[in-house]
Amino acid sequence: MSQTLLTTQNEGPEGAGPGRHQLLVLEGPEAGRAVGLGSQPVRVGTREGCALRLSDPRVSGEHLEVWEEGSAFVVRDLGSRNGTLYEGSRVREVRVRAGATFKVGRSFLRIQAQAPHWEVAPSQARRFGELVGESLAMRELFAVLEQVAPTDTTVLLHGETGTGKEVAARSLHEASARRRGPFVAVDCGALPEGLVESELFGHVRGAFTGALAARAGAFMRANGGTLFLDELAGISPAVQARLLRVLEERRVRPVGGDAEQPVDVRVVAASRADLSLAVAEGSFRPDLYYRLAVVTLPLPPLRRRREDLPLLVAELLRRRGFEPGPLRGPGLELLSGHDWPGNVRELRNVLERAMVLSPGARGFEALRLSLQPQGAGPELSLRTDVPFAEAKQALLESFERHYLRDVLARAGGNLSEAARQAGMDRKHLRLLARRHGLVRTDSE
Repeated sequence: MSQTLLTTQNEGPEGAGPGRHQLLVLEGPEAGRAVGLGSQPVRVGTREGCALRLSDPRVSGEHLEVWEEGSAFVVRDLGSRNGTLYEGSRVREVRVRAGATFKVGRSFLRIQAQAPHWEVAPSQARRFGELVGESLAMRELFAVLEQVAPTDTTVLLHGETGTGKEVAARSLHEASARRRGPFVAVDCGALPEGLVESELFGHVRGAFTGALAARAGAFMRANGGTLFLDELAGISPAVQARLLRVLEERRVRPVGGDAEQPVDVRVVAASRADLSLAVAEGSFRPDLYYRLAVVTLPLPPLRRRREDLPLLVAELLRRRGFEPGPLRGPGLELLSGHDWPGNVRELRNVLERAMVLSPGARGFEALRLSLQPQGAGPELSLRTDVPFAEAKQALLESFERHYLRDVLARAGGNLSEAARQAGMDRKHLRLLARRHGLVRTDSE
C-alpha cells in the first residue's frame, strides 16, 4: 500500500456505494488490517467469526459493528467491557462521516476510502530539496511533495523523531512560489505552555509579567512565506481554539491586544504521532485536525528504507566537506544492521562523530564508526545500592550531563544551535548546562 496519500477526513461519503470504504486498523496489534464496509453490519471483536478480528486483550469478544447508511456510517457499540471512544467520549451509537477515528481497547480504527482519491506514480527523482532517497517509500513521498509544493495547500507531516519533518517542510517552501519569503519554524513541544500563545501570535507591551516590549509572533514573522508548526499534539485546548481561528480567518490578534492584523502564510504542521489518534482520545480538536490535514504525509523511518543508506551516507558526508569514495566494507554492514531509533538525525550524528574520531581519514572505509557515543556506557550506569529516589535522581543528572556535553560539542559550543538540535528552549538548555558546569556563567 502506498505510503503517501491525501487524507479522507474532509471528503464526504455522499454517493459512495458499498465497498468504496473500509475500516482500517491504524494502531494496535493488527495495524494495517482492514475490512470493506457496505450496507450490512461489519462486526469487530476478538471472537472467531468477527469480520475484523483483533487480538487486543482490552477489546471484547463482540465489541462494535459498523455499516454504511445513506451518506454516513453508523458505529454501534455492542455492550463492550471497555467501551468505544469517539473524540474522547464513550459512545453507544453514532453516525459519522468518512475519516472518523475510534479507539477500542488499545487499538485505533478509521473509516476511510479503500484507495486514495489522488494517486500519483512514484517520482523518478532521487531527491526533493534536502531530502534524498531512492527507495519506493521515498519516491512516493517525493511524488506528492512535487504536486503540492507549487500550491498553498496546508500539509500535515507525521513521522518518528529524526525522520526529517522540518527538512521536508523547508524543502516544500524552497520549491514553492513563497521561497523568497521567510521560513519560520516553531517547535511547540519545546516551549513552556505559558509561552506558546505569545510565540505563535505575538504580544503587546505589558500583556503579561516580563512583556517589556511588543513582539511579533511566528505568524507575522512568516508573513508572505511558510510557517512550520512542529509537535502540535501537546498544545492546550485554548491554543488549539486560537490556532483554528487564525487558520480560518487569516487574521492574528496578539496576546493582550485588541486589533487584528491580516496574515498571509502557508502552514505546514507536524507531529511525531498521527494526530487522528489524539482526536479519537479527545485531546485534540477534530475541527482543527480537519483544517490541518488537507494533505497528510507520513515520513518513513530509516529502518524501513535501509536501501537508502549508501545514498544518505554519501550525501551527509559531502555536506560536511568529506569525500566518501566507495561505500563498502564492514562499516556499511555495521550501519545496515542497526535499527536507527533516532533515524536520519542519529545517522548524521554517528557520521559526525566518526569524522571527529578519524582525523586524516580519506574515504568512508577509513572512518572509525561507532554506534554509541563515547563514554555512554559507564557514565549512565544504574546504581541499585541506594534508595529508588536517589538512584533515579543520579541517573537523571548523569543523563543530562552526558547529553548536554555531547550536543554542545556537536554544535561547537553554540548554545542556539545546540538548543535547535536538542529541540529545547535555549534558555532552558543554558540553565541546565550551567548547572552541570558545561558553560561559563557569563557564556552566551
